[in-house]
Amino acid sequence: MLDTHGRALVQPSIQSTAQFFLNRGLSANQVTVMAFLVGVSASMLIYYDMPIFGVIVLWISGFLDAVDGSMARQSKTTSAWGTVLDVTFDRVVETGILLALALKYPDPKILFLFLILAISIIFTMTIFLTVGAVSDKQSMKSFYYQPGLAERTEGFILFSFLALFQNQLVLWTIVFIVVEIVTGLQRLLEARRILKD
Repeated sequence: MLDTHGRALVQPSIQSTAQFFLNRGLSANQVTVMAFLVGVSASMLIYYDMPIFGVIVLWISGFLDAVDGSMARQSKTTSAWGTVLDVTFDRVVETGILLALALKYPDPKILFLFLILAISIIFTMTIFLTVGAVSDKQSMKSFYYQPGLAERTEGFILFSFLALFQNQLVLWTIVFIVVEIVTGLQRLLEARRILKD
């Protein structure tokens, strides 16, 4: 939701950062890898009881993740391989946050909720990626990005809440699960509408 409706507010800083990296000879895929490495380090910071630094690093990773796509479009170097790297690395970064918290809190109730959260993310992402692959609709990205209640920014906000409010881990995990399921259902209904024979 925030990505769809708020992107215009941050796009100037994304574009200027993209141009900065392009001027220094970096490619979009190199920044994708940079975003991935920064994002994975967030998990380690969270695991080693530095959640504030972990969340800051996570958001830097997310910003770089937006910059790489802008770089590819500005330099006209968008590629299917870049899209695969980008989407795959995004999921690994997110999984890393869950893994770090699961290792810190091996309580069966929390682990069960993390399992349900992982399933709800898989459900939502499966619809998102499948619709993007089969839809003729276009977006500014390399394939159609379905809008929904939880887009990347909302995911980052919720992962931040998990990391920062670990004493309320059960509550924020349940909220995250509900948001993901609602988003998945939104996307499924939209898919039925736009892909209807």
